[in-house]
Amino acid sequence: MATRLPDPSLTGPPAGRAGEPAAPERDSADPTAAVGDPVAAADDPAGLVPHPAPGVERVIVPRWIQAVLLPLALLGLYALARASGPVVPIIVIAAVIALILNPLVKRFSRRMPRGLAIAAAYLSVLVLFAVIAVIIFNPVAGEINHFANNVPALTKKANRELNAIQTWLDHRGIKVHLRRQGQTALDTLQKQVLKQSNSIVSFSKSVLTTLFTLSIDGLLTLVLSIYLLVYARPIGELVRRVMPPGSGTAADDFPLLVQRALTGYVRGQLLFTLIMGASVAAVMWLFGTLGIFPDGARFALFFGAFYGLMEFVPYVGPIIGAIPPLAVALFSDPLSALWVLIVFIVLQQLEGHLVAPQVFRISLRINPILVIVALLVGDQLWGIAGALVALPVATVIRQTALYLRDHLALEPWARLPPAPPR
Repeated sequence: MATRLPDPSLTGPPAGRAGEPAAPERDSADPTAAVGDPVAAADDPAGLVPHPAPGVERVIVPRWIQAVLLPLALLGLYALARASGPVVPIIVIAAVIALILNPLVKRFSRRMPRGLAIAAAYLSVLVLFAVIAVIIFNPVAGEINHFANNVPALTKKANRELNAIQTWLDHRGIKVHLRRQGQTALDTLQKQVLKQSNSIVSFSKSVLTTLFTLSIDGLLTLVLSIYLLVYARPIGELVRRVMPPGSGTAADDFPLLVQRALTGYVRGQLLFTLIMGASVAAVMWLFGTLGIFPDGARFALFFGAFYGLMEFVPYVGPIIGAIPPLAVALFSDPLSALWVLIVFIVLQQLEGHLVAPQVFRISLRINPILVIVALLVGDQLWGIAGALVALPVATVIRQTALYLRDHLALEPWARLPPAPPR
């Protein structure tokens, strides 16, 4: 078992006896320099040296645990994760949701019982998503209705243009029958649809099965996250007993540190989404006002809200967020579409090189290489859902590693004496 020994960095240099000089002070380059020492902090800018809180005993991990139990524990966790299959992402996503909502539940708990506070927190989130949905889909629904009402007029216009092109080709002796080719294409499409009807039915069944499975998984995730919030206090006490003890203050309490780290991530993600969404909305409105993209001013709020929402999806989110304005601009004027494409390329370059590094450097405090690795691993394990929770999980893992670094010490291995010279 691990034993607790006083941290030598906390005891300081021993006082000298009467008539004897005091022991020399510790070298500032010593990794066990006292906490809060400005010299030690200057020598450790990367934060690699443990800095436990004053009055906390470091837990010494014996050599036999390092050599036997730790490798076996890692292999056991890996085997359990593989055997659990789809259960692991449900647990992880539910835990992330509970950790994100827990500060809101605490705020509501000051004025109402915890059960009502949990219900109020979920209701607040649902209302927020409903408002976002209204902002995004209300103008889209209106335009779809407008487009449906104008389909006959658009069809007549397309036929007139097709006839004009066909007449121009006939006058110049170019034997290309666009109308005949169009009818042939429609007939071929109809035959293929009839031929592939069985495949369409099978695909529909597969889609329905997938939607049903996702609905069940979503319901289980929601219920599990609610139970995690209900039993948050007992779970916190259990985690405190399992982890090395802290100093008893809020600044050295592991559950609170994890909660603060995840809250910082959420704050950074919301700030990043707000900045990018507002930037897109402002640029689209400006283009519409200047006449470069006439529909930009009318749909500026929709374009900005949709782009900001897509920022939650790693990698492909910015690309998906740029599709609606590009599609609208392409149908109105190809030159407008070119300007919109240039704007989104510039915005994404600013996002990747300026906005995202600054925001997430402050909120996550994780090396960008580790951020990319976390996203790749999450996507490889659980797809889009894994990529969505990759950064919150990486934040929790980072905070856990920092806490263990400050409260654990590995027992050094015995060194062999140097070989005698020949």
